[in-house]
Amino acid sequence: MRSLPSGLVQLAWMCLFSSVPHGEAKVLEKTFEEWLRYRDECLRRMASEPYPAGLFCNRTFDMYACWPDGSPGTAVNVSCPFYLPWFEKVKHGLVSRRCGTDGQWVTVNGSQPWRDYSQCEDELEVTAEEEGARRLMVSFKVLYTVGYSLSLLTLISALLVLTVCRNLRCTRNYIHANLFASFGLRATSVMVKDALLERRWGVELLQVADWEALLSHEAALGCRAAQVLMQYCILANHYWFLVEAVYLYKLLIGAVFSEKNYYRLYLYLGWGTPVVFVVPWMAAKYLKENAEGCHLLLGECHSQGGALCAPALSPSQINLLIFMRILKVILAKLRANQKGYADYKLRLAKATLTLIPLFGIHEVVFIFATDEQTTGILRYVKVFFTLFLNSFQGFLVAVLYCFANKEVTSLSLSWHLLPAASPPRACREGTARTSPCSLPSMAGQV
Repeated sequence: MRSLPSGLVQLAWMCLFSSVPHGEAKVLEKTFEEWLRYRDECLRRMASEPYPAGLFCNRTFDMYACWPDGSPGTAVNVSCPFYLPWFEKVKHGLVSRRCGTDGQWVTVNGSQPWRDYSQCEDELEVTAEEEGARRLMVSFKVLYTVGYSLSLLTLISALLVLTVCRNLRCTRNYIHANLFASFGLRATSVMVKDALLERRWGVELLQVADWEALLSHEAALGCRAAQVLMQYCILANHYWFLVEAVYLYKLLIGAVFSEKNYYRLYLYLGWGTPVVFVVPWMAAKYLKENAEGCHLLLGECHSQGGALCAPALSPSQINLLIFMRILKVILAKLRANQKGYADYKLRLAKATLTLIPLFGIHEVVFIFATDEQTTGILRYVKVFFTLFLNSFQGFLVAVLYCFANKEVTSLSLSWHLLPAASPPRACREGTARTSPCSLPSMAGQV
């Protein structure tokens, strides 16, 4: 297998870990398409030209440049290949190989062909700072992969607990279960996306002889399907944040639920609303960008494009308003009972910290911190916190609202995993689907 020039490998790595703008991923795919055209032209030329007489080095295409027959003991020079993204800068440059006196191309270490393509390299050398940035992005990828994996395992366990324990079946826990499911789907879609990126843009594939698999219809179809799935799961996760906020707000403000089946409306809001935005976006992407291939980048909102950024951020903004209103109500209730609860400020802080991961309030912090406004170290700080919080949030929510829930801990201690004659007070009122459950466990036992 023959390695590629460092410039192309670095470009592929940057696209893989999304340390470059979205447009440069298209540059890489365009480079592959031009490489295919260059290869086909080379093969046609080699097939049509007659062979010389006597001893010579055989014509060949070494996956980088097209080489004619060479005379023994001479250097063979050809123009820099036109598929290079920076070809305009090096179009007058030459790439060289040496033909040995035995009629064989000179090799390195007995196997790799020797060539000098220094005149075809991009003038902009990769600096130590750029190499450090690439390594940092690799570390970030490891970080969020661990976070999503841990979250997925914890969320699956939490879903099993809420499903098996019939005493926990009420509207509140049904909503929690759907939120857990949205987190799990989000984590799964991100990891599937990464697996496809590794396969499509990984360095291993940049060293094989046949690049056509990278541009095949099947590969592009799977890539686009993973992209659509990821965008839907991200939006669904945001809207289940909104459902949690709306439900808690109704408990605090409305006091008593009507007999109307609100749970069905919550399902429509959480799982149905994202479809309204994803389907038109998918159609627009197919009609306008189908010829451009598939581009899956790490930055979730920016990979969605402007059409999906607003629907993803709107629930977080609404949640912030509901969050502030809920804190005001909780503060009023705690102040009214502060004689009995001298530590009401501590309890308010506890409620605040508990509600933040449930509502996804932290995402509001990064709404105005766009890539254009954050540069240098500030951008990497933003990327770190975004990836860390998004990947570990599922784990935190599952722990706080399932494993640390007093109903779950009491059931685990008493081994009440089967239907009980007298279910816990939290899920005793109303039917299994319309019971509001008790308020304390919704607000972190404030």
